[in-house]
Amino acid sequence: MPEFRIAEDALGAERTVVVSAPDDSARVVVALHGATLLSWQVSRDGQDRQLTDGYRDEAELLLQDGVRNGLLAPFPNRIADGRYRFAGHDHDLLPGRRGDRTIYHGFARSVPFELTDTTTTAQAARLTFRTTRIRPGIHPGYPFAIDLEVAYLVGANEIDIEIRATNVGTTPAPYAAGWHPYFRLSDTIDNLTLRIPADTLIRTDDSLIPLDEERGRLALDHCPSMDFRQPRPLAGTVIDTCFADLKPGPDGRAETVLRDAATGSELRVWQLGGFMHVFTGDTLARGRRGSIALEPVEAITDAFNRSGFASALRIEPGQQRRFRFGVSYVSTDDPGSAAAFKAAPPRLRRDPGCASSDSHRR
Repeated sequence: MPEFRIAEDALGAERTVVVSAPDDSARVVVALHGATLLSWQVSRDGQDRQLTDGYRDEAELLLQDGVRNGLLAPFPNRIADGRYRFAGHDHDLLPGRRGDRTIYHGFARSVPFELTDTTTTAQAARLTFRTTRIRPGIHPGYPFAIDLEVAYLVGANEIDIEIRATNVGTTPAPYAAGWHPYFRLSDTIDNLTLRIPADTLIRTDDSLIPLDEERGRLALDHCPSMDFRQPRPLAGTVIDTCFADLKPGPDGRAETVLRDAATGSELRVWQLGGFMHVFTGDTLARGRRGSIALEPVEAITDAFNRSGFASALRIEPGQQRRFRFGVSYVSTDDPGSAAAFKAAPPRLRRDPGCASSDSHRR
């Protein structure tokens, strides 16, 4: 029986790996730069459907504008002022910089990985990428030694990802991971509906930094304009917000669902634990609102400066941390497609009382 195929390729001078299904009904491209997913394409009814909005060329990949499909480590989203304190020591991720001190999404997305292992069957292909480029002295403000492994499992209709971090240093290290994929089912997200199984919203200031722990969590029962527990249209809605207290299904996975009501096709983004950060792409340099970032993350923005996350972030020497998530595509001819998935009336707008009143370029 034919198996999935794995081949080497390149995006300009950047090495890539191409995974193809036996019947060419699925094709995935991953760059070794950041172990970044560049493309996920499926073929149905003679049509090719691009389900992600990744980097199109080498220049975009190196520039990292929008952090398209980037793997986030050793921290997701922002750290306020680029500074944090850990184990009694102050650290500055942007030493010497004045003015704008915005830093976000870690630095694993920009380091080289190596493809260390591959396995193929008739049903799927597994690829493992590894980097040892997180070491003291390489990244300012992060004097810790972390080995990262990223395992991709690519099937006919899905991609599963596991990020494994091992503290190979001699001191404890702060660490959290995530993923920043941009998904598309239509030319604009305004044609789509979204469902998020979250009970709580993380409130932020105008710089998208969460408010203090007492004011920073808001039950969605008190914020109906941002409540996506039932599927709702994205038209007219601006979101750059983290959702908390995700409710898992019977299999333990919390599942966020993006749906094209016109075709019935769905993307189901699942995660084991963590939070879901949503960004509607309103400030992207290219393709604004052409795709939506549905980001499984282990910790909220600025978690390095939150006492409530201190123990969860800490990795002891020799300890390994794993974060697993993925996405599946369900088309209209799939019996698992939710034909009865109905959307609430399109009445949403950003509510400054629920989240930040501004959206900043990422």
